Amino acid sequence: MAKSSVRFKDTVAAYERLTGEVKARKFAPIYLLMGEEAYFIDSLCDLLASTILPDEAARAFSQYVVYGRDVEAGQVVNLCRQMPMTGSHQVVIVKEAQQLQKIEKLSYYTESPTPTTILVVCHKGKSVDKRSAFYKGVVKCGAVLESVRPYDSEIAGWLAGFVASKGCRIEQKALTMLTDHLGADISKISNELQKLLLSLPEGTREIRDVHIEQHIGISKDFNNFELCKAVITRDMERALRIADHFARNPKDNPALLTIMALFGQFRSLFLINYLRWQAKYKAISFPPDAELMRIVKVNNFYALSELKQCATLWPNKKVFSILGLLREYDAKSKGLGAGQISDGELRRELLLKIFLL
Repeated sequence: MAKSSVRFKDTVAAYERLTGEVKARKFAPIYLLMGEEAYFIDSLCDLLASTILPDEAARAFSQYVVYGRDVEAGQVVNLCRQMPMTGSHQVVIVKEAQQLQKIEKLSYYTESPTPTTILVVCHKGKSVDKRSAFYKGVVKCGAVLESVRPYDSEIAGWLAGFVASKGCRIEQKALTMLTDHLGADISKISNELQKLLLSLPEGTREIRDVHIEQHIGISKDFNNFELCKAVITRDMERALRIADHFARNPKDNPALLTIMALFGQFRSLFLINYLRWQAKYKAISFPPDAELMRIVKVNNFYALSELKQCATLWPNKKVFSILGLLREYDAKSKGLGAGQISDGELRRELLLKIFLL
């Protein structure tokens, strides 16, 4: 099957559009929620389940939840064809539909959906074959959400938007602490944020590093954000002190996350230096800050200002060598050619090589 052309931003846009329609009670007869990223599938399914039949008593009689491993496609079709026991509509939700054998037989239903039934199919882990009659039938008469996983560089922007949707904002350091610690697991990030938002003092409208430390347990002084800052400002003493703290807490601070964070920082420095070189020697205008933020993938002017200032400390000849080092240590952190060296020793060795270049 060809690789999907859908990007994470497309998933977010489709999710927001469908969420708005559901809240406005504009329902499609069939929903196919599919893909690798479970968060959007689960979230939209939960919203549909609680919104289509808002009365709990109606849901008890006219909402059916079945699992792909327990039913056959024909049984799902028969369930969709029956009339609602109460009210004007019934809801049929198929969870774990990736385990439903011969799912393509649902095309018998998509050819002529029952007006009084809303079918929700949750297909996780991968997408339905887009060449199938089932998929084409849903596209023709229903709604499809293809949920793809984000790249690491896309998490921060989504997270900031998620916080804004809750009537709050998050400072850059707190944002980086979260993304470095929780990675690209959107479900985990959203769960932690939901708990954090409930724990904030009344009237608080900004999530800060101290809140992350108090409620999620990530140190505001010893984290990859602070380590990267110490490195690019050439503060070797502080960088090694943070690395020593990480070495004492290896479970919470894998070397791979540090390497990924450093790679992102030095990639940004490389781009800024290259754009400055173009401006000086090729008469190509250096981009304005708003455009530069998009190029280096940061989402606030303070972080951009710091990168622009620090870029002068790291000429691209050194940056290029450091990026090569980071690729080498990325492999070592995954057990390739590292022998029995610990994460702490690996990280300290890498930092010393960076500073001594």
